Amino acid sequence: MSLAQFADASFAYPGNEILDGASMLVRPGDRLALLGPNGAGKSTALRLLAGDLQPDAGDVRILGRASVAYLRQSQELSGGGTLLDALLEPFADLQRLHDELTALEPKLAAGVAADLARYGDLQERYQRGGGYELEARVKRLTADVGFAESDLVRPVETLSGGERGRLELAKVLVRQPDLLLLDEPTNHLDLAAIERLEAFLSEYPGAFVLVSHDRAFIRAVCREIVELDNGKLVRYPFGYDKYVVERDARLERALAEYERQKEHVEKTEDFIRKNLAGQKTKQAQSRRKMLEKLERLERPDDQWQHAGKIALSFQTGGDLGSKETIRAPNLTVGYPGATILRDVTVNIYRGDKVGIVGPNGSGKSTLLKTLIGELPPLAGRVETGTGVRIGYFDQKLGTLSEELSLVDEIRSVRADLSPEVVRQYLAKFRFFGDDPFRTVRGLSGGERSRLAMAKIMLFPRNVLVLDEPTNHLDIPARETLEDALENYEGTLIVISHDRYFLDRVCTRLFVIEGTSVEAHLGNYSDWRRRARERSQAQEKAKAAAAEPAPSPELRASSVSAAARDADKQRERERRRLARRVETLEADVSKLEAELAAVRAELGADHAGDWQKLHTLADRERDLDALLTRRLAEWEAASAAALNPPPSSTD
Repeated sequence: MSLAQFADASFAYPGNEILDGASMLVRPGDRLALLGPNGAGKSTALRLLAGDLQPDAGDVRILGRASVAYLRQSQELSGGGTLLDALLEPFADLQRLHDELTALEPKLAAGVAADLARYGDLQERYQRGGGYELEARVKRLTADVGFAESDLVRPVETLSGGERGRLELAKVLVRQPDLLLLDEPTNHLDLAAIERLEAFLSEYPGAFVLVSHDRAFIRAVCREIVELDNGKLVRYPFGYDKYVVERDARLERALAEYERQKEHVEKTEDFIRKNLAGQKTKQAQSRRKMLEKLERLERPDDQWQHAGKIALSFQTGGDLGSKETIRAPNLTVGYPGATILRDVTVNIYRGDKVGIVGPNGSGKSTLLKTLIGELPPLAGRVETGTGVRIGYFDQKLGTLSEELSLVDEIRSVRADLSPEVVRQYLAKFRFFGDDPFRTVRGLSGGERSRLAMAKIMLFPRNVLVLDEPTNHLDIPARETLEDALENYEGTLIVISHDRYFLDRVCTRLFVIEGTSVEAHLGNYSDWRRRARERSQAQEKAKAAAAEPAPSPELRASSVSAAARDADKQRERERRRLARRVETLEADVSKLEAELAAVRAELGADHAGDWQKLHTLADRERDLDALLTRRLAEWEAASAAALNPPPSSTD
């Protein structure tokens, strides 16, 4: 049975259509990412599913008795109490049972039968409801989202905005509903907490639908992608990487279908013009009626391409500066009376692409500001190479003036540019029409980020220093930024929680651990792989040291038995792989024949039956995707069958 549905649902804000006849089922065990550029309506779709909004037409609902928990992108915490009180709030019934049990315990010594029976009944209900495991689950989840156990007694009103976001995430996860609705769940989480959330969701027994721009997170936890495309919910039955390829292929097919119909219409209209008054008048009239009934296809609109049209191109001006861009030996970083990092040595060379990573509050931004002279070091010195010209992107966007218009903001840096030239320049960053005359105060986070990038690009910079540049950017804009930074010839220093971004643009990392900083070659994935290998080696060494050495006789006996068992297991695996290869070969042959038949039918004259053509195109896509998966499985099984592991006697 399905958990939730969109059934021919439509919804619009004034002047902005979000859903137009959208349909989708959410089934038990689904792990869905809902994707689309900023403004497409992803959060609105979740609000509809959660019941916060009602559709204008059609139906959106939770089915049956499915339980739901919803993490909103912006939270409004109310009430007092501690973190623990807030986390236990959804379990008021269990808490009442706990209080009753506690109140009865002093009376049990009297041995009154009614009290004993009542206590046994309450205890059974409390255990059945998971009361005894609840506190342990709460503590584990608060640690997973970045709180210490000591934080559980903190008053809620003392929490920062980021901490409140993490508390709301823990409140949603601890309920363990049938369906999780998560809107930007990685906001406010550092990299370690994001990876712990991935582990939690990977093992989660229920279903979830999430909205996120974190591609590494989506790749790790989501099995299917749902794209909100021109009011429809388009479901792709595979993960993010395959979705990116299939999305482009789907757009190409839609464009080809549009061009085929356009060509058909033009030929038909030409026939009608030439023959309406001639010998083939009846044929011309018949074709004109056919055209009048024809459902015209619209030219496919690639909303992702539009969203990514930002003219990012960072120039160095030809001078890359001296070989040593920044040199900082034996640095102490922090504020008077609050040391954050000690004895830090940082050397950054011309052309380096450096990422700075570490937990929230570890001092990443403080270190960055110290390296570029925004903050003085508490001890040591920072030396900047000759000819270095720094462009700085502040994650708080403090370089923007709230009261200025966009035109005035640009002219505050380049007063020589006329308002018309500035308007043309801002259009490259998707500020159109009257946008350049809006004030900064009225901009969204993504718009502010684009404006800050536009200011940096006004002058050539041979060193770019970017603090969380992907905040507020959707996936198309992030990809555009990554492309620009990959082509940038200067030096890059960046802080980011976006692992996909770090992997694409960084070749070195500075990793903050405690009060120290370690330098590592490679990108984020390289560093995590080496860290895992080091941890596994240490665990193996500990386990080996803890095991007593067996006697020679026992060792020989164990080796012989293990070898026999291994040989039997290998033989079973060989037979299983052989059967699997035969099954897959049959599946591949059947799918190839069916796909060839569908493609032949697609290439035949469809006589204006565009509905049939739609159906055939969808069938071709599904068959092609399934065939690709089966071929990959066949290749893997064949390779394993042809290269079995050696037996113990080999």
